[in-house]
Amino acid sequence: QVQLVESGGGLVQPGGSLRLSCAASGTIFRLNAMGWYRQGPGMQRELVARITTGVSTDYADSVKGRFTISRDNARNTVYLQMNSLKPEDTAVYYCNADVLDWYNRRDEHWGQGTQVTVSS
Repeated sequence: QVQLVESGGGLVQPGGSLRLSCAASGTIFRLNAMGWYRQGPGMQRELVARITTGVSTDYADSVKGRFTISRDNARNTVYLQMNSLKPEDTAVYYCNADVLDWYNRRDEHWGQGTQVTVSS
């Protein structure tokens, strides 16, 4: 079984910063692409940022230049550094990982979500 545990959410003022972390554990043989998604009130879940096993990254246009995704493969952890936060960044942020497990099964896994609220 594979678990993804997020941390680092909270309340921040506009213009502030937060760093989200997501640690993967369990029957992991290989972590492929990892990413962050978010779902705001009344909104559909959307991709925020994604990183492959190398250094290739993708970002939503709305966060380019403000957010940075990175990963530590030795720790099976992905990070999302969020700077210059805006009220419209308020959402539940979910970690996502494409995992090949010990039993040669490849599947997509999700974390439980962490709330980010940007408000004065």
